[in-house]
Amino acid sequence: MKKWKTNSWKNYPVKHIPEYEDKKELDMVLGKLKNFPPLVFAGETRSLTKQLAEVVDGKAFLLQGGDCAESFAEFHPDNIRDTFKLILQMALILTSSASLPVVKVGRIAGQFSKPRSSPIEIKDGKELPTYLGDNINGIEFNAKARKPDAKRMFRAYSQAASTLNLLRAFSQGGFADLRKVHLWNLGFVNKSQQGKRFKELEDKVSDALSFMEACGITPESNRRLRTVNFFTSHEALLLPFEESMTRVDSTTGEYHDTSAHFVWIGDRTRQPDGGHVEFCKGIKNPIGIKCGPSLKVTELVQLCTILNPENEKGRITLISRFGYDNVEKFLPKLIRTIKKEGLNVVWSCDPMHGNTIKSAAGYKTRPFNNVVKEVKNVFSVHQAEGSFAGGLHVEMTGQDVTECTGGAQKISEQDLSHRYHTHCDPRLNASQALELAFLISDEIKKNSQFSKNIARAAS
Repeated sequence: MKKWKTNSWKNYPVKHIPEYEDKKELDMVLGKLKNFPPLVFAGETRSLTKQLAEVVDGKAFLLQGGDCAESFAEFHPDNIRDTFKLILQMALILTSSASLPVVKVGRIAGQFSKPRSSPIEIKDGKELPTYLGDNINGIEFNAKARKPDAKRMFRAYSQAASTLNLLRAFSQGGFADLRKVHLWNLGFVNKSQQGKRFKELEDKVSDALSFMEACGITPESNRRLRTVNFFTSHEALLLPFEESMTRVDSTTGEYHDTSAHFVWIGDRTRQPDGGHVEFCKGIKNPIGIKCGPSLKVTELVQLCTILNPENEKGRITLISRFGYDNVEKFLPKLIRTIKKEGLNVVWSCDPMHGNTIKSAAGYKTRPFNNVVKEVKNVFSVHQAEGSFAGGLHVEMTGQDVTECTGGAQKISEQDLSHRYHTHCDPRLNASQALELAFLISDEIKKNSQFSKNIARAAS
């Protein structure tokens, strides 16, 4: 077997990587990035792997959420704060339902580039390259903006670094203190049904904290009551950037992609003989694999073997994304194969990407009811197959957007134009995301009880 190198992926076919005209400029940018400080640290990624190993064993639950694609234009501390708040709120709901710790991972601080279904976009008879994400080209529909620009990676790095700095302050500086749970609710959600339900949960938390403090357990004596572990993730799509951010851990000699704690391989780039798989097999970060309808069971086993030859718990997360009406057709055979092969994986559900439709006015959207149906169908299949549904992967935002139809707000197709801000795919707004968490709480409880029963039987 050939020795893996950070640039080994260049010897393999790759998809969805832009062609840069100015090679000298590209080399200059990548050369400088290689000397920039890491965005995350090896010890942090190892900590995440350990926590994900708990999910494999049914002792924790994974919540992964955030923007479809981050943008330079929407970069603002309030937006970062609101996404963080929303994840904390959802995690609290899920923890309350499952009585399990929730591993919190954001699609943030690096989720810029996106694979697209077509390399070109046509408007009013004019044809231009497709927008690929702010770290590659611009969303404006003109030739200059759509030309891949390597220097955009500098701005992406800077924004990711600033975002991480703020997230670390929020997670460790007291904002996540459970005594401040009443501060997490977003203004526009407060008056909604979800806001009222969350207020009821706030009161329960407050009562529990009062009881614990009476017993001598306070946030001052137990840091887990006042801080949270929060990790970042993005799709490892733009391999030149990912290669430039890969460093050797001086304590172990292992390679870590320091652009994020967790990276995943998309449904369009998971070819076992492709460059994206080749790159990911050499780094020690936890790796996600998107699993769509085209994934064959033999290919899934091959991917798990390549990426996790030692079958380490916490290393691989399988993110299913079939569409609500395809779950029962495709998921059971994947679960059975994984069980038969004895492979250690986290099973997570992405209910967004398989439920994308186009409205009559041309907006991409996702019907909220279909998103809920996919989650419930996934949980039902896992229970039927004797497997643990261990995670939820959602594109969402703390902003009051109108991008997905339905939910308690009853967003219609006509409403989409009011606040349709996404640079790529539609996201759940905060009210819809909280509604989703509450609506699946019964399934979460059943799922948690199933895992606990297995643990008891094993002991």
